[in-house]
Amino acid sequence: MNTPLTGNTPIRRWRNLGIIAHVDAGKTTLTERLLWKTGAIHRTGEVHDGAATTDFDPIERRRGITIGAAAVQARWTPHDGAEHRLTVIDTPGHIDFAIEVERSLRVLDGAVAVFSGVDGVQPQSETVWRQARRHGVPLIAFVNKMDRVGASLERTLTQMRDKLDAVPWALGETVGAESDLSGWIDYVARESVSWDDAGTLSRQAWTSEEAARFEPARQRLIEAVADHDDALAEAFLDARAIDAALLKAALRRATLAGAGTPVLAGSAFKNKGVEPLLDAIVDYLPSPLDRPAVCAQSERGEVELAPDANGPLAGLVFKIVQQEHGAQTFVRLYSGTLRVGDTVWASRREKALRVGRLQVVQADRGQDVDVAYAGEIVAVVGWKDAISGETLSDAGERLALDSIQAQPAVLSWRLTAAKASDLIRLGQGLASLAQQDPSFRVGTDADTGETLVWGMGELHLEVMVDRLRELWNVDVRTGSPRVAYQETPSRAVRGVEGKLSKQTGGSGQFARVVIDVTPREDGQFEFVDRTVGGVVPRNFVGATEKGLRAALAEGPQGFPVVGLTVALTDGETHAVDSSEMAFQRAAAEALKAALAQTGTTLLEPVMALVVDTPAANVGDVVGDLQRRSGRVLSIEDKGGRSDVTARAPLAQLSGYTTTLRSLSQGRASASMVFDGYEVARGLPKAA
Repeated sequence: MNTPLTGNTPIRRWRNLGIIAHVDAGKTTLTERLLWKTGAIHRTGEVHDGAATTDFDPIERRRGITIGAAAVQARWTPHDGAEHRLTVIDTPGHIDFAIEVERSLRVLDGAVAVFSGVDGVQPQSETVWRQARRHGVPLIAFVNKMDRVGASLERTLTQMRDKLDAVPWALGETVGAESDLSGWIDYVARESVSWDDAGTLSRQAWTSEEAARFEPARQRLIEAVADHDDALAEAFLDARAIDAALLKAALRRATLAGAGTPVLAGSAFKNKGVEPLLDAIVDYLPSPLDRPAVCAQSERGEVELAPDANGPLAGLVFKIVQQEHGAQTFVRLYSGTLRVGDTVWASRREKALRVGRLQVVQADRGQDVDVAYAGEIVAVVGWKDAISGETLSDAGERLALDSIQAQPAVLSWRLTAAKASDLIRLGQGLASLAQQDPSFRVGTDADTGETLVWGMGELHLEVMVDRLRELWNVDVRTGSPRVAYQETPSRAVRGVEGKLSKQTGGSGQFARVVIDVTPREDGQFEFVDRTVGGVVPRNFVGATEKGLRAALAEGPQGFPVVGLTVALTDGETHAVDSSEMAFQRAAAEALKAALAQTGTTLLEPVMALVVDTPAANVGDVVGDLQRRSGRVLSIEDKGGRSDVTARAPLAQLSGYTTTLRSLSQGRASASMVFDGYEVARGLPKAA
């Protein structure tokens, strides 16, 4: 066994961060340059060549996109500081793989949001930004591709304010534009940073001429940050000199509080701007010690867990990857210490497991370690049935952390094995893929018995089918797509009874429940126990909830049911014949009867689109969207081209990319993200 990479680095100098952005903003290229500049790799690989370190999956390399979030380790010493340990997770930019971003942000301490200096804030930029804010993850921003024609830092800052409701703090400005990009003016340190054609960096203090030119911008930055930091405001009002250390400290406090976002710029592909970004990661993103204590549920109630290696063990399983040498179960340790040979309690499987191997992961490679501490991200090797979102804790103090929530799948395909001999491998492969990806699920068509796979879009399902063919050697055929409709109760109903009574000799089955059903607008399901006097014992209350949740899988119109509160108001038991199974069945019957009374409203997934089109084709694009029941929200003129922003039902967008190419002679492109469910405007599209 080797010494863990974190061995001699104190926890205050750890940084667990993600790289997040819209597809093709340059996340993976930036990650590659971060690794190269830190010495973690000795030469860079390019995405377009299929050689990037974090895009190691053959399907990623063939398609030229990131599909799975990949973790890498690096060390960085800023030019004026001590060595820091970085754990970086490169995340996908495509909406179909949003679960990878979601579960990464769930366990990371900070993130770098990457924007294209040419395209600015794009649809998926907004999605990942909202995800980071929902998890309270402090952010810094990097405006990439500043060497490209049409790149603009100022325009991107404006879009961050307008589209993201962000408070961006530009920490400097670029020297030169487009192909002449050559440096960065650092407002904080009062330095000029320059790069040669090979990307080699040099720094020098501002000359008197540069100070006269750039000091006003530095003062504006100080004033903006002082609005959110009392110590800096006091120094500013007292007219004290504000050096780099004082300004950095204020920026760090304000960033960790979520008050604003430091912004840097450069060109990752040209190796320009990478070192200042690494310094900013160290200076402004949190260590595990800077994050709020996490809350966990225990048998004695809620407990707060600080990142203390001597505290109770608590780790969250956030990703499972099948490798040739065995499954890797990725764990973020929030508290305690995890050692090889330990026995831990898995909350979702409710059983004890032994830790056989631990690894610190470097993309597709792993380094074995003996021990991991609170604040680290590691992988347990060899567990076959791990579940994403479950908590690992000491068997003597069983804990449960908040799990990971996946967006609902919006599209399904029918799958059949080309050969009967492939059926077993097909089942094994689908089970493995569903274990690894919570946003991918497998079901069966109740009418035909065919296998259905559900995912976040066509690309998601294409990748899953590719994996079945390449990793499991299964020749599969796909059927026509089906949209994932949902149902929600149309009105409230009270006092609906569900009863199971089979008491004709021998062991019987008896349960009676009475429920109220109320619609809710947030799409969630809530169960409330309003019984009094113990008419339904606690274990049967739990069984009732389980039966209700199972019954949500299919409503009166044949689709999953969402957006309701079910209250258990009364019930009845039998001293001998009542059982948990009886109450599950009675609850399911009660909900089925209630939904029959309320009737259900059909909901359909709606996508938000941004179409980048030549101005001459705007009319054709708008007309086509309207024919697809789309609603155009805005048209932004970009000088010869336009951005058309719209919303449209997913069911109407089949073949949209092909149609768009035809309308624009291949000159228009579109990006779309899932934007929620709305009342369906017509009958479900035929399967």
